[in-house]
Amino acid sequence: MNNIKHSKPWDSDQITRDYFDSLLVEMRHIDAVIPSTKLELYGETFDTPIMMAALSHLHNVRENGMVEMAKGALAANAVNWAGMGDEAEIAAITATGARTISIIKPYADNEYISRRIEHAERCGVLAVGMDVDHAFGGNGKYDVVLGEKMKPKSLAELKEFIKSTKLPFIIKGVLSEQDAYKALEAGAKGIVVSHHHGIMNYAVPPLYILPKIVKVINHQIPVFVDCGIVSGMDVFKALALGADAVSVGRAIMEPLKINGSEGVKDQIIKMTEELAGVMARTCSVDLKSIDPSVIQYRKGW
Repeated sequence: MNNIKHSKPWDSDQITRDYFDSLLVEMRHIDAVIPSTKLELYGETFDTPIMMAALSHLHNVRENGMVEMAKGALAANAVNWAGMGDEAEIAAITATGARTISIIKPYADNEYISRRIEHAERCGVLAVGMDVDHAFGGNGKYDVVLGEKMKPKSLAELKEFIKSTKLPFIIKGVLSEQDAYKALEAGAKGIVVSHHHGIMNYAVPPLYILPKIVKVINHQIPVFVDCGIVSGMDVFKALALGADAVSVGRAIMEPLKINGSEGVKDQIIKMTEELAGVMARTCSVDLKSIDPSVIQYRKGW
């Protein structure tokens, strides 16, 4: 794919970073205007396409970290996401007022998944979903996460989960055209293009496969991207290649650790301003007007 040499050539996170850095951006100044970064999603309006990632266990970063992240997202008028956590934590997160998407693990117990969906509905989340890429361990056996057994879900099972809720259901962990087609067939109302922070070695970078997935989806549902997004320029590249919004995780960890919700808010605003700066210099009036032809590919990929 590229000719950059690393000590860990199998590292999907490094491959992803290299691909981000291989993408070059044209400048376009004539007829440019002050851009809008507003995002319309599931009938609501947000100030930025930069969303929180579906993180978990942030008490290891800062006390009450998941709630602090939610407060920061709310203050920045951004979409919040939440990963693995108990029902009390989801209730505390949504009680902040942050518009939250709850991502549920592919637990082996489908009844438990159904109960988690129902609880998320009662908490008033914006949407629910599942990270389907967390079903197996690296040994080819079903994964076990914090003592909880996981199991891959069939298309039929996903259809049942999606039918069981009136909320938009998002499938996270799509990294192929095949799964994109299946997500549409299942009735998903959004997908996240992701390799789950390098859960498999030599995984294709999300932005590498993104244009093919976007072509499959063909504007029928939102397409989100995560993994390795650390700047407004990274956000712009993802949007230019067809994403509707992005999720940011590790870039908010240090601000969260140092300054709690205020740090999260400031980091989202900083990255949104960086995005606006690139949009202004590429004649991108708003998120939907970003022209994919502004991206040029460096040789070697």
